[in-house]
Amino acid sequence: MAAFLLVQTTQLLGYGLAGIFRKYLVDSPYMWWPGNLVQVSLFKALNHKEKRKKGTLTRLQFFLTVFIISFAYYAVPGFLFPAISTISVLCLVYKKSVTMQQIGSGLHGLGIASFGLDWSTVAGFLGSPLASPASAIINTMISFFLIIYVVLPLGYWTNTYKAKHFPLISANLFDSSGKIYNTTRIINANSFTLNIHEEERYGRMNLSLSFALVYALSFASLTASFTHVALHNGKDIWKMWQNTKEYGKEKVDDVHMRLMKRNYEPVPQWWFYLLLFLVIGLSIITCEGFNGQLQLPWWGVLFAAGIALLFTLPIGVILATTNQGNGINVITEYIVGLILPGKPLANVAFKAYGTISMGSALYLLSDLNLGHYMKIPPKAMFISQLAGTIINSSVSFAAAWLLLNSITHICDPSKLPPGSPWTCPGYDVFYNASIIWGLVGPMRMFGKLGHYSALNIFFLVGIVLPIPFWFLSKAFPRYKWLKYIHIPLLLSGGSGVPPIHAVNYTMWGAVGIFFNYYIYRRHKNWWARHTYVMSAALDAGVAFMGVLIFFALQLNKNVGINWWGGVADDYCPLASCPTAPRVMVEGCPIIK
Repeated sequence: MAAFLLVQTTQLLGYGLAGIFRKYLVDSPYMWWPGNLVQVSLFKALNHKEKRKKGTLTRLQFFLTVFIISFAYYAVPGFLFPAISTISVLCLVYKKSVTMQQIGSGLHGLGIASFGLDWSTVAGFLGSPLASPASAIINTMISFFLIIYVVLPLGYWTNTYKAKHFPLISANLFDSSGKIYNTTRIINANSFTLNIHEEERYGRMNLSLSFALVYALSFASLTASFTHVALHNGKDIWKMWQNTKEYGKEKVDDVHMRLMKRNYEPVPQWWFYLLLFLVIGLSIITCEGFNGQLQLPWWGVLFAAGIALLFTLPIGVILATTNQGNGINVITEYIVGLILPGKPLANVAFKAYGTISMGSALYLLSDLNLGHYMKIPPKAMFISQLAGTIINSSVSFAAAWLLLNSITHICDPSKLPPGSPWTCPGYDVFYNASIIWGLVGPMRMFGKLGHYSALNIFFLVGIVLPIPFWFLSKAFPRYKWLKYIHIPLLLSGGSGVPPIHAVNYTMWGAVGIFFNYYIYRRHKNWWARHTYVMSAALDAGVAFMGVLIFFALQLNKNVGINWWGGVADDYCPLASCPTAPRVMVEGCPIIK
C-alpha cells in the first residue's frame, strides 16, 4: 500500500504544481512545445477529410502505410534478428583487443563505426528526433561529441580518478580492485542504513569516469538552466507575470489563446490549489504512516515539493522550446543526502517527490498545450487527464508487480542471458544513485570524505557559462548562429551515457539532422506535410509490434530463436574490461 500510494501521490502532486505555471508555459505563444506537433499532425491525419491529389497520398494514407511498414519490420529486430539493433563493426574486426572494442562498442563504448537498423535504437531513449528542432539536435550532438569523443577519452587514458581500473562506460559501482561493489556488505539489514565501520573497512566506492562525468555535467546543466532562462526568457516571463494580475483582461495576440478564451471557460485556479493541498496531505500520510517505511519525515515532502516548484519554470521553458529537458534528480539526491545521510529509502522517496512530481507537472502542461492547439475544453482536458493519470498509475503499478514476479532474475544482468531485454539499464542507474546519494551520502562521495569533491566546481561553471555567449549574441546580432548556442543543452545533451548508449546518440542525431535540417531546407513542403506524421507512425508501429511480441511469445513462454543473430548484443565482450595493469576481472584479459 505504501508503494501504491507513493506512485499515485508523486504523479498527482505535479498536477497541482502545473496550475501555477500554465500561464507561462501554456498560454504564452513563445512556448510552442515542439513534441506536441507530432501528435497534432497525427490527429489531423486521422480526423481531417482530405482529397487525394493524383500521384500522392493523403496524410492518413501516408500514416497507415508507414505504420504497417514499421509494424511489420519491427518483427525483425524485435524477435527474428535482434542483433541488427546494434552493429559494432570494430568489434567484429578486432575480437581480442580491449581498446578497439572500447572504441567501437555501441553499447559499452564510444560507438565509433557502430550503427543500428532499428527505430527503437533511434528513438528508444532520446525520443523521436523528428520532433526536435534542428538547433536542439545540433546542440545535443555537439555536446555528445565533446563529452564522449574528447573529454571522456582524454580523462580515461590519462587515468583520471583511476579510470583504467574500471570500465570505460558503466553505471555500476566498484571497489578499489575494479570489482563490482558489494553494497549488501555495508548495509545494516535491520534498519536499512549505512554501516559506517564496515564501509571504512571495505573501502570507498568508485565510479567509472563516464558516470562521474554524468554527475559533473548534471551539476552544471542545472545551474545553467536558471542563467540561460533568465537571460533569454526573463523579459517575457516578467511581462506575463505582470499580466497575470489582470488575468483575462490583457490583450492576447496569440490566435490559439483568442479562440480558447472566446469558446471555453478556463479551469479555475482553485482546482489546482485544492488538488495540491489534498495530495500533499496524502503524501505526508504515505511517508509518516506504514511505520515510517520510506524513512522520509513530513517536512521532507514539503521540501521536495518546494524544489519541484522552483525548477518547473526554467526547465519547462527549455522543454517547451527545444523538446529537450533536464531532470532535477541529482540536486534532489544531493540535498536530501546531506540532510539525511545513510538512509537510501528516504533519498529515493525525496527524489520521487521532487523529480517525478516536476516531471508529471511538465507532462500535464504539455498536454494542456496540446489541448490548446486542438481546441479541447480546458475543464474536460483537466478532468480526463486527472482520471487517466489515476488509472494509468494503477495499471503501471500492477504491470510492474506482475513483471517483478514473473520474470526470473529481472534487472540482474549477471544472471540473465546476453541481450536479454530485462536488464533494466535505467532502473540500474536509479538503484546505484540511491546507494551513492542515500546510503553512502554526498559527503562520503562528493564531499571532503570522498574521491570526487572537485566535481562541485561544475555548479559554478553552469552559472557562469551562459553569460559570455549571451553577450556575444547581443554584441554580434548579424551572426545569427550565436543565438542558437544553448548552453544547458551543450552541457547536458551528451551526459546521458550511461544509461543511454553511444549508438542511440549517433543514430538519433543522424536521423534528426537529415530530416530536420537537410530535408527541411531542400524539400520544405514534403517536410511540413509528412515529417510529424511519419514520426507518429514509426513510434506506433514499433509499440504495437512490441506489445504483440511480449504477450504472444515472451510472457510465460519465453519463445526465442537460437542463433547468433537472435541476441540483442553488439558482441563486444571486452568493451567493459579495465585496462589498468594487473587488474583481475572475470572474463577479461590481464594487462601486464
